[in-house]
Amino acid sequence: MSLGGKETSFLIPEDSQPLFQRSEQSKDSVFFRDGIRQIDFVLSYVEDVKKDGELKAERRQTFEQNLRKTGLELEIEDKMNSEDGKTYFVKIHAPWEVLVTYAEVLGIKMPIKLSDIPRPKYSPLSYMLGPVKLPLGVKYPKPEYFTAQFSRHRQELFLIEDEATFFPSSTRNRIVYYILSRCPFGEEEGKKKIGIERLLNTNTYLSAYPLHDGQYWRPSKTSRINERYVLCKNWARFSYFYKEQPFDLIRNYYGEKIGIYFVFLGYYTEMLLFAALVGLACFIYGLLSMESNQTSIEICDPNIGGQMIMCPLCDEVCDYWRLNTTCLHSKFSHLFDNESTVFFAIFMGIWVTLFLEFWKQRQARLEYEWDLVDFEEEQQQLQLRPEFEAMCKHKKMNPVTQHPA
Repeated sequence: MSLGGKETSFLIPEDSQPLFQRSEQSKDSVFFRDGIRQIDFVLSYVEDVKKDGELKAERRQTFEQNLRKTGLELEIEDKMNSEDGKTYFVKIHAPWEVLVTYAEVLGIKMPIKLSDIPRPKYSPLSYMLGPVKLPLGVKYPKPEYFTAQFSRHRQELFLIEDEATFFPSSTRNRIVYYILSRCPFGEEEGKKKIGIERLLNTNTYLSAYPLHDGQYWRPSKTSRINERYVLCKNWARFSYFYKEQPFDLIRNYYGEKIGIYFVFLGYYTEMLLFAALVGLACFIYGLLSMESNQTSIEICDPNIGGQMIMCPLCDEVCDYWRLNTTCLHSKFSHLFDNESTVFFAIFMGIWVTLFLEFWKQRQARLEYEWDLVDFEEEQQQLQLRPEFEAMCKHKKMNPVTQHPA
């Protein structure tokens, strides 16, 4: 197959069958033209005719050559296949050897044994919340496993049923982006230039992004489950705003970081519901007691407030005014400033303390359920900026963590 004017050969297992017929392939496909290799990342660019066009083309060529050297497989879509007729697309696929190598480098945890710990059952009171519950097949899309950091030399320990689906899309995207962010594309002034981010900043590439699993409005035509469709059907719909969120499915599709964000967002919304109910009760109290408020009664009384002459609000233009002209304003002020406001202020002080403590418990339970006990520490070690990582010439052992730093 010809890529960018160079012949490149790929080894495809003999027993691999295309997931669709080539004649049925469309622009919505998430596979290479062979129908077997999955697209893990896409780069797009437009040929620049300006002065720096040749420099950008040279950088792209060097960058793509180095990507192939790491083991990634590339396929280029001609600009004639794009909607505007100008944009080239570089499709990137990470083969099995690349995935297992970098899964070990990143310390990704993968399943080794089916968990025998039963899932938490609904309490008797939770059955009253049946309308807001999700089906178990959506809430728990996959069984739970015991996991361990992946090792390419001990693959027999892991539950590898299908190499094509063993690593979820979020993990495949993470591995490919890790390579893209550290791949060199040349040297300038004696300094090595690396990373897709620098190429994006200089408009060498217009964008770099992973693909969704498929179309959101219909299920996949292949045997693979279209998680995007399941999420759209059971989560990203306004009619499901009162339903609980499928956190495990979100985590499997988008990764742990996005999953944790939506867990916190859901927890925050639930806790705000209690504060909103108490605030509504205080507002209703103010509304019911507005007509009986002694302060408002005296201000509105023409024999009391109507007899009080107030000083002008400004020096020259303003005139004297009577206190009862603020009758309506005093009643509305009572809605939000009454006896219950003191109670609400005390309640919010207690609420924010409970909010933090309950979130700590929820976070600890989430770390156990999603196997994220060392997640934060691992992220700090792996999220070094590639530009500074390339400049580092010497590494030393951290005496606390016993890891190179």
